[in-house]
Amino acid sequence: MASKKSPSTPSASKPLSQPAETHQTAVESDPHLTTNQGLPISDNQNSLKAGVRGPLLLEDFILREKITHFDHERIPERIVHARGSGAHGYFQPYESAADITCAGFLQDPKKKTEVFARFSTVAGGAGSVDLPRDVRGFSVKFYTEQGNYDFVGNNIPVFFIQDAMKFPDVIHAVKMEPDRGFPQAASAHATFWDFISLTPESMHMIMWAMSDRAIPRSLRMIEGFGVHTFRFITAEGVSRFVKFHWRPTIGSAAVVWDEAVKISGADPDFHRRDLWEAIERGDFPEWELGVQVIEESQAADLDFDLLDPTKLIPEEVIPIRMLGKMVLNRNPVNHFAETEQVAFCPSHIVPGIGFSDDPLLQGRLFSYLDTQLSRLGGPNFHQIPINAPRCPFANNQRDGLRQMHVHPGRVAYEPSQISPPAAPRECPMHGFRTHPETETGEKIRKRSDTFADHYSQARMFFRSMTPPEQNHIASALAFELAKVEVVAIRERMLGHLANIAEELHQTVADALGMPAKGGMKIAPAIAPRDLPASPSLSLIAKDPGILKGRKAGIFVTDGADAAVITALTAAFKKEKSAVELIAPKIGGVTLSDGTPLAVHHSLSGGPSVLFDVVAVVASAEAIEILVEEAAAVNWVRDAFGHLKVIGYTASAKPLLDTAAVEPDDGTVTVDDAKGQRSFIAVAKKGRRWDREPTLRSIG
Repeated sequence: MASKKSPSTPSASKPLSQPAETHQTAVESDPHLTTNQGLPISDNQNSLKAGVRGPLLLEDFILREKITHFDHERIPERIVHARGSGAHGYFQPYESAADITCAGFLQDPKKKTEVFARFSTVAGGAGSVDLPRDVRGFSVKFYTEQGNYDFVGNNIPVFFIQDAMKFPDVIHAVKMEPDRGFPQAASAHATFWDFISLTPESMHMIMWAMSDRAIPRSLRMIEGFGVHTFRFITAEGVSRFVKFHWRPTIGSAAVVWDEAVKISGADPDFHRRDLWEAIERGDFPEWELGVQVIEESQAADLDFDLLDPTKLIPEEVIPIRMLGKMVLNRNPVNHFAETEQVAFCPSHIVPGIGFSDDPLLQGRLFSYLDTQLSRLGGPNFHQIPINAPRCPFANNQRDGLRQMHVHPGRVAYEPSQISPPAAPRECPMHGFRTHPETETGEKIRKRSDTFADHYSQARMFFRSMTPPEQNHIASALAFELAKVEVVAIRERMLGHLANIAEELHQTVADALGMPAKGGMKIAPAIAPRDLPASPSLSLIAKDPGILKGRKAGIFVTDGADAAVITALTAAFKKEKSAVELIAPKIGGVTLSDGTPLAVHHSLSGGPSVLFDVVAVVASAEAIEILVEEAAAVNWVRDAFGHLKVIGYTASAKPLLDTAAVEPDDGTVTVDDAKGQRSFIAVAKKGRRWDREPTLRSIG
């Protein structure tokens, strides 16, 4: 009788291409979630805190292991926010803010503080495109006289999760699926929506991520938010809670989804190029920095927990106080040395600024520093020029990888009797002091019950949008969920949408071709409330009605009217709008008066998606040829389909007819001065949203 084979003996029938059997891991033999040391984990949802609303405890070795492993998963590229664009500039306060903070850079309206700002996408790698549907990072390093202060925020005021314990999970879910390595820089896939559909606290953020905020027209036009609740502390030790806001002075704007897709193909560096070129031509981007100030006594009166990073305070409840302005006026000299090596850490603060017990913020205070140790080669990353303080700094920290300073002397500790008189010592008078707080509570892994309302603000956000913006959210959800092959995930998300707005649920269900009453029944932990609408959350409602900072594209041909081109160019420049010329060929054209005219783009290299407003100034002879050219027809058709205002000379009308452009108040003739003035006036009103329902449906 043949003897039995040992389990380690390869089977004769096993294909040679299969890997050899390895030791069975704990995950394979035991379905319980464990630490890397095999310790079963009882709670993977909450960090260890001193009481349900207390600060996180350093003792939480499970959180530290999870975050540490996550921070070191990629080198040297950032794990998140890998694709970024940066610029140098300054910040200047409007007046002293001494009544709310002793932070030095907010005291003297004559004082300019050097800054470096970096804007980024979250999900994609460093080589991905600029215009995926994604959150945008908004970070600013202030080189103050009291040390570096890092503002580390996003262009959306809330986040997907409430506790830092879940940060690796949400990023793992949205990143490329690990078995197949795609999709890149996209949330429209099963793993992301699987996580989101099982995480009700994400519903508010999902409304923002599916809104126009996630496909901004320009980095110069995004708002910035601190997301978390921070503290301002006065010289007398009085503490108040604050929420940070950055507002672009030229207003905020977005593209439409079809436009974002085509821009990504035409110019994957669209945002980076736009920021660089604006600074180079002297159109310096500007943002105002503001805060919502909340007295500690007010916090308990809010209808949500101020420590919950998935919630916001409507401006109609607590107005924003503007503190000063940031101007970006210089491009980096070297992208890697500055934009790639800049290290932002929310733990980098100055006297007058402090933290709250927000459990997501508390985890970030550890995570960012830990990440820099891996990315930038050790503890001396602060010596890289872009990260180095502009004020003097000295301590007894020595050696370490990439140490650039040669420290003299024998003493590298404190106190010391034999150290030289100039040795660094603590400064009780001017040094940083942590705001004193009394914390009591048992060590516990539990989410505070005050964090349990996951739908009311999501409902408020959706109902604060204009009808076009609501349609865009529904379209985005329909597009993303249609990419999810697991039916149960789609059904679960529809259940969440029903808790946010029944009309949204119905529209998305119809677009997906799912039953009218489709979707799982999701029982909310707290029944959603109908909060007052907040018009300040709408981009369209806040459109400033200006052309400043926008880009106009004028399509010209041989024989085009020279006077019209001159007049339009002057009119746009008067409005402080950039102007670029497009022609059938990059060699330029000869105008009606015989003047040669150089252009910026050929027709194929300058599609209308690159511009905010367009005009076609052409001769009748050229149009006879262009109506047969698909590129020319699509140039006009896309501009109309993307709801842009179109100016045109009468001779160009056949091209518009061929592109199936239906005349409306957003199509204006520009043959004479009256028409040109009308064109500029209409263009200042922005996109023609009333055109959209006739052009595309949801789904």
